[in-house]
Amino acid sequence: MQKKLLIVLTLLVSAYLTGCASVPMASMEEDNMRKAFSSPPKGTSGLYIYRNSNFGGALKKSVYVDGGFIGETAPMTYFYRRVKAGEHTLSTESEFSENYLSLKTESGKNYFIRQYIKMGVFVGGAGLAVASQQDGRNGVLECNLAK
Repeated sequence: MQKKLLIVLTLLVSAYLTGCASVPMASMEEDNMRKAFSSPPKGTSGLYIYRNSNFGGALKKSVYVDGGFIGETAPMTYFYRRVKAGEHTLSTESEFSENYLSLKTESGKNYFIRQYIKMGVFVGGAGLAVASQQDGRNGVLECNLAK
């Protein structure tokens, strides 16, 4: 009996982690424009925040820049935001508290931040990591632009 219960629980957790959450998406035209990776105007920086994994597919995770809500990520999605060059704090929800990332940006440059899902005790959490230009571009190219 315990073995059957363990199998059922394992299947339920697997389905939860690989399900498919959905979020509002931008047009293909806007997605293609952002994937040109144009340099932002003087005095500003571009932030690409992407989630290029299907792990935790049923989970939507909120993303914030300087305390302002950007949106919820789903598997294989990204956001683009233009910010003033300088110090910024990005955050994403995790199981028990927010995960924060400090980033200093320079004028006219794009930055790539990868959101990743990690196992939690009760639900999956999320973290943020700065990606290299090459890894970031490749990750964004795998994704679609969310609103």
